[in-house]
Amino acid sequence: MQLEPNSDQLMMAETFGRFLDEHSSIERVRKALPSGFDVALWQGLGELGALSIRVPVGAGGVGLGLFDAALLMEQAGRTLASGPLAEAIVAARLLALLGSKEQVALLEAAATGHSVLTLAHHDVEDQPVQLVAGGAVADAVLARKGNSVVLVRSAPGKDVGERNLASTPLARLDLVQGEQELLAQGEQAVEAFCAALEEWKLLIAAALAGLSREALRLASSYASERTQFDRLIGSYQAVSHPLASLSVEVDAGRYMVWRAICDIADSEPLAASAVSTAAWWACDVAERTVAQSLHTFGGYGLTLEYDIHLFNLRAKAWPLVLGDPSLLLAEAGRRRYLGEAVSLPDAGEVSVEFSWGEEAEALAEEVRAFFERTLTPELKAKAHHSFDGHDPGVHRKLAEEKLLYPHWPRRLGGRDASPYAARAARRVWEKVGWTTNFMGTTNIIGFVMDRFGSDVLKAEALSRVVAGEAVCSLGFSEPHSGSDVFAAKTKAVREGEGWRIDGQKMFTSGGKQADYVLLLARTDPDVPKHKGLTMFLVPMSSPGVSVQPVHTFQDERTNITFYDGVLVPDSYRLGDVGGGVRVMGASLEIEHGMSFCDPHAHALRAAETHCRQTRRGGTPLIDDPLIQSRLARVAANVAASEVLLFRVLWAVTEDKPAPAFGPSSKMFSSEVYRADSAELLNIAAPESLVLASPEAAYINGAYRLSQVSTVYGGTSEIHRSMIAEQQLGLPRTR
Repeated sequence: MQLEPNSDQLMMAETFGRFLDEHSSIERVRKALPSGFDVALWQGLGELGALSIRVPVGAGGVGLGLFDAALLMEQAGRTLASGPLAEAIVAARLLALLGSKEQVALLEAAATGHSVLTLAHHDVEDQPVQLVAGGAVADAVLARKGNSVVLVRSAPGKDVGERNLASTPLARLDLVQGEQELLAQGEQAVEAFCAALEEWKLLIAAALAGLSREALRLASSYASERTQFDRLIGSYQAVSHPLASLSVEVDAGRYMVWRAICDIADSEPLAASAVSTAAWWACDVAERTVAQSLHTFGGYGLTLEYDIHLFNLRAKAWPLVLGDPSLLLAEAGRRRYLGEAVSLPDAGEVSVEFSWGEEAEALAEEVRAFFERTLTPELKAKAHHSFDGHDPGVHRKLAEEKLLYPHWPRRLGGRDASPYAARAARRVWEKVGWTTNFMGTTNIIGFVMDRFGSDVLKAEALSRVVAGEAVCSLGFSEPHSGSDVFAAKTKAVREGEGWRIDGQKMFTSGGKQADYVLLLARTDPDVPKHKGLTMFLVPMSSPGVSVQPVHTFQDERTNITFYDGVLVPDSYRLGDVGGGVRVMGASLEIEHGMSFCDPHAHALRAAETHCRQTRRGGTPLIDDPLIQSRLARVAANVAASEVLLFRVLWAVTEDKPAPAFGPSSKMFSSEVYRADSAELLNIAAPESLVLASPEAAYINGAYRLSQVSTVYGGTSEIHRSMIAEQQLGLPRTR
């Protein structure tokens, strides 16, 4: 996996960024109004090779890949470049591929910025007169005309232009009355034009990602300076939290564009659907991002003196030349579920990579084979999504084959497997329906024991965990404090060579079966509450420990655990006395990196199967265009959750800075999992009410399970505050 452009591409993006900062500054963007076209900027872009970035070297161009062009467009979007750049890039490549010697001079002029090429998005035979991006300044327009591709010069309407939403150089051109030159005809010509439109979708999506990120920066900067009621407005969660949520969605959209380009290069079966999905996502998120950013400015956002309105207008104007963006979601559904064919562009070289690699694939296959030979009919009948699905025998066998915690070091019974391989293995657990609950909690606590535990604790407790003979639960929350773990009242008092613990913990899931609980207790009531806490590992078999069930509507139980004079040796203390927050922070680093994309994807697959098997009015439900769009929206959320998780894994593996990457993944994946579980329950109704089929049963269970996903590992509100502070630089919000 590689989620960063290579050094040459970073240098290229930086070069274009510096140029656009100077030549497409807000002052220059404003100066270009009302035409929305900056001649000097255009020619400067031509000199830098931007306009010929996708033109093959043999045709006099730069000859770079689609990913390079997307990086350029991110910078163009960030700076609101004045001109039809996406259309010009695509049109120049198409002219180079289809044009004859007669068009060489035009291509050269377009490449240097001395002429403007653009693209008509709709078939001239269907729409002879249409709005064309850049049509008011274009010297030529490339258009499809039935089974031909034509070059149109001097189309009536160019000199008129159209007053429009964002003051871009838009014009309503009569492409039939213009001077037409046949470039090519036949199936290959049409395929080339259709591929150009797909490329345009990705370039516009990349531009919208750059625009959205800059709009968030402007809003965050304003919120960090503007005061109301004697406080910076960015310190109010009502201001910071919506911006934080959108920041995550903008990042997801950027990676979805990159992944779609990778899918094209790798000839993935769903690559065409990925293009439509990425384009729809970019349009939807950009619209909501610029609206929220403008809202952050309050009434000032409406005034022409503030720049945010320019982002608001361009975000809507750029993609609308194609038509209603919601049609992209319908298109994604047809491509995904009906196999609608489409020609895709040649992506060229792509430096980023979203696959997990051979190691991950091999480990996943080994885990799959393990479950296939181990899970007898009796064990499969026992399987349950909760801690009740835990089987000690299977757990020990997994440990024996070093498949329980493969990412652990070999000295701890692991394989030193990469985070990619470990995640690929865990995905198999989800697919076969074997609970990962104790694997997840015990992984956290094993990590903490190894890092903070005494030699005695490691010999007596960690060794049992490594051998698969012991499992652990978390004991942080208390009945009256919830997420405010610093308010813990459970006490630990020195007694002889150890500690006496008294108190209770809430939501000790797995406490009934666990051998140990990682427990946070107050050891000093006379210091600030976050300084007087210490972490202990408490054997659940200790006298004075009792467990009371708390049943949930998720078809699983959690527990209240009581500690009445429980004696724990000092060797079972983790970290320093008073250093419990540091230990807890280390454990939450792992938990915050969680994602619900796997059960989310599983629920989607169940719904897809249900819709293929269920008939209404004599036809499969999957053939309904509305159902296709609704499922495609869920698939888009799954794809976004996946790329955010990939970013966490990549940052950890490559030791890259990861400002709130874990909280971003957890917060977003849990929120969309909860919302989409309800949507899938609706789609599969009325069968989803009952458990008659495996698909309906899974969707039914997913709906109930997803309700708590936004609470596990800290609530979404906590994570949004972390994202706001670490990604957007907003003031601390509480």
